[in-house]
Amino acid sequence: MSSKKLIDAIKEKGKNIEAEMSFFEHLEVLRWHIIRSVIAIAVFAILSFTFYDFVFNQIIMGPKNLDFWTYRMMCKVGALMNLDGFCVERIPFNIINTELAGQFMLQINSCLLMALALGFPYLLFEVWLFIKPALTEIERKSARGFVFYATLLFVIGALFGYYIVVPLSVNFLANVSLSQEITNQITIDSYLSTIATLTLGCGVIFLLPILIFILSKLGLMTPQFMRASRRYAIVIILIIAAIITPTADVITLLTVSAPMFILYELSIMVSANVKKQKDKREKEFYNS
Repeated sequence: MSSKKLIDAIKEKGKNIEAEMSFFEHLEVLRWHIIRSVIAIAVFAILSFTFYDFVFNQIIMGPKNLDFWTYRMMCKVGALMNLDGFCVERIPFNIINTELAGQFMLQINSCLLMALALGFPYLLFEVWLFIKPALTEIERKSARGFVFYATLLFVIGALFGYYIVVPLSVNFLANVSLSQEITNQITIDSYLSTIATLTLGCGVIFLLPILIFILSKLGLMTPQFMRASRRYAIVIILIIAAIITPTADVITLLTVSAPMFILYELSIMVSANVKKQKDKREKEFYNS
């Protein structure tokens, strides 16, 4: 009896050692994914630092200049549709630095933000490489194209944020005036954080169909629930659009919220497709 207990204890110990080794092997794999991701971000940061004149003058300061693409298009649309006040004629605020190391930190932070935006597709690729071995063959096939579609949605969202949401927000907030005694002196940190938050935030928001796809695969989201919640989603989208662009202009509000409505409907289609495939597999399983 004691020998049997000894054998069982040895077997149990072997299982624990095997599980422990598997855990540390996963940690080692994860460590290398993180190292490669950090290296990629560092490379893009160095690249941004090398071309910093273009990054600062054309990208960071772009929404403050009247010759920015969005402002020029707004003037053309205003002229065609005879919309008074639609053309942006001035952006009344000055950018200042209030800290000794402010401009140095501006260069570092803006390079890191550019590296994060440029390296986002590679970060997604590393995430995919990490989770891929844990997926079944069917799950791998269904998730094929994850990196491509997620990157595409992120890029579209970031461009939408940078060329639509950022200039509309900057134009509105810069022209808010409670008194002529108040002069808008905006710190460079506030300006950079606003642009980065709106741009990257829109990129993340546009990943909604990918999130719905994952939740649908896990059985946590259904197209029936999303259709039933459409009216609540409309209210939430309008609130988000109003927060992103705090303006009373209905055209601006609809311009910002329209892509979100489209994304929500697209997410319903994604969820419905996932459910259809799941029902099809279950039917084939029970009929076999």
